[in-house]
Amino acid sequence: MGNEPIGGSDSDRDAAADSAVEATAETAVETNADTETDTDTDTDTETEAETETDGGVRPYTVRLELVDEPGELLRALSPISDNGGNLLSIHHERGNITPRGHIPVEVDLECPPDRFDDIVEGLRDAGVNVIQAGAERYGEEISIVFVGHLVENDLSETLSRIEAEAEAAVIDLSLAAPDGTDATSSARLRLAVDSGRTDAALESIRSIGADKDLTIVEPLLGGEA
Repeated sequence: MGNEPIGGSDSDRDAAADSAVEATAETAVETNADTETDTDTDTDTETEAETETDGGVRPYTVRLELVDEPGELLRALSPISDNGGNLLSIHHERGNITPRGHIPVEVDLECPPDRFDDIVEGLRDAGVNVIQAGAERYGEEISIVFVGHLVENDLSETLSRIEAEAEAAVIDLSLAAPDGTDATSSARLRLAVDSGRTDAALESIRSIGADKDLTIVEPLLGGEA
């Protein structure tokens, strides 16, 4: 046998090399195309997720009344974060003290719409007095007059029971004690209650008045006392 080149002629080897290069190039192009497609798909998915997140969160404002004591604000804010809300800002109205000596606090937050009711419910379950939640305020206002030994019977405790048992917010209070706090006095209260709960609120207030031996002048139907 002679000494012939292994693998064929030079032209055959060159043709095979060219074919291999072309195949490698085609594979690289296909791989790049697949990678670009996957990247575009991932980007579209991320964009859709961001759009869903942005569209699912709305800002809300909640107005509260807090006792001016250490830890009260933290106690009020916990139900917000616990129920999926994000705090945006907190504004204390220290110059506008309520009749009961509480401090109005306005809290701006954001959350998905379906979580807002849970936040408000969580605040109330924690004993926080919610005056306004979002665009919803108490729908009705009534005025009543208490007559009796108001100060002697702990007026502050009476107001606390009204808010807790009658589920009413004390908006305004006018106390008249011309003969001194030890004598009979009168107090005119303006209350805010949820729409449709006036009768239930008045029933609770009557019970509180009876416990404290106080006379109650109730509002006329559709009017004020």
